[in-house]
Amino acid sequence: MDHSYGYDYPKPPLTKALLTGLFTGIITTIVCLVFNIIYRDSTGFTPQDFINVSSLIFAVNLLFLILGAVYFIFERLFKKADAIFMVVFALLTIFCIWQVEIGHRFGNSHMTAQFRGLMLGILIISGIAAVFFIPYLYHNKRFEREVI
Repeated sequence: MDHSYGYDYPKPPLTKALLTGLFTGIITTIVCLVFNIIYRDSTGFTPQDFINVSSLIFAVNLLFLILGAVYFIFERLFKKADAIFMVVFALLTIFCIWQVEIGHRFGNSHMTAQFRGLMLGILIISGIAAVFFIPYLYHNKRFEREVI
């Protein structure tokens, strides 16, 4: 039995890249929210002026929508777009991790360390999702057929 309902058609590359970024962003947001809850419960870190549910939902989804557009541009500009995209965003993730490590958010060293742990977890989750899942899902025919 055919379950395609007549909607199985080739997606334009920009649409495919944006929807891949958005889907990856939604999954990454959920993982970051779960990490946020687990981290805060286990450490007792309570300040929510910078990292909170609203900022995670908005920032992560917007970031990944933009990453989908950037991936589309890489696909248009480079022959080895996947490899270049992965290297660029792995290096960008490492740079952001380094910046969090040297930053001081609070006057209290204990709270700064807890903030770093939370921010590093979110950066690592987001970096892994960007570097590996956007290129993988963009080229995955089953994902294209069944999700987008």
